[in-house]
Amino acid sequence: MPDIFSAHRHGDESITLRPETTAVLVVDMLNDFCTAGGAMVLPGGEVLYGPQNALMDAARLAGMPVAFINDAHRPGLRQDREFDKRTPHCMEGTWGAEVVQELTQGPDDLHITKRRFSGFFNTDLDLTLKDMQIDTVIVAGVVTNVCVRSTVHDAFFQGYKVIVPEDCVAATGPREQISSLYDISNNYGIVSGSAEIINALGGDGVVMNREIAE
Repeated sequence: MPDIFSAHRHGDESITLRPETTAVLVVDMLNDFCTAGGAMVLPGGEVLYGPQNALMDAARLAGMPVAFINDAHRPGLRQDREFDKRTPHCMEGTWGAEVVQELTQGPDDLHITKRRFSGFFNTDLDLTLKDMQIDTVIVAGVVTNVCVRSTVHDAFFQGYKVIVPEDCVAATGPREQISSLYDISNNYGIVSGSAEIINALGGDGVVMNREIAE
């Protein structure tokens, strides 16, 4: 059945990247989610490493900031709301809360600690980006339908233009991936691919929105 509601979208179907006002946000690429032996590993997450590294390398070369948005939970709390629903994970100071070694980290990369799904909720991410005069964010990481999506929503609510490279995010399943990307492309930003973004950085800067099948 056609999505009659989303058919009423209008407006920009592309974003023109300006390196001086664009940042890459890498969400939760941590051992507990991506590495064998982690507390809550997403099967197949390793396919993201190549596209993410290529995107981050191109961003750094263009002078764009890269920020790792890292889940970290404090031990000994009376209540951690994430643990009401999920297995305890990414405990502060542990191997599980570290960025996977397969991803290249630069000396100037930012690291933002979060304790809820969104990278913006009660963190200094928005303040940091605003101080850097960033108005556009490229969001990569895991998982598309939880922490990536929550971060995308809040970026949109805070007034940022949002790009999600489809090959740099992974969800808990194919249905969740398609549904989340469909909603993002229709309501919160645009969905593209890492190659298109890299090519745009070396060209006219224009990144087009992909059509996501319902």
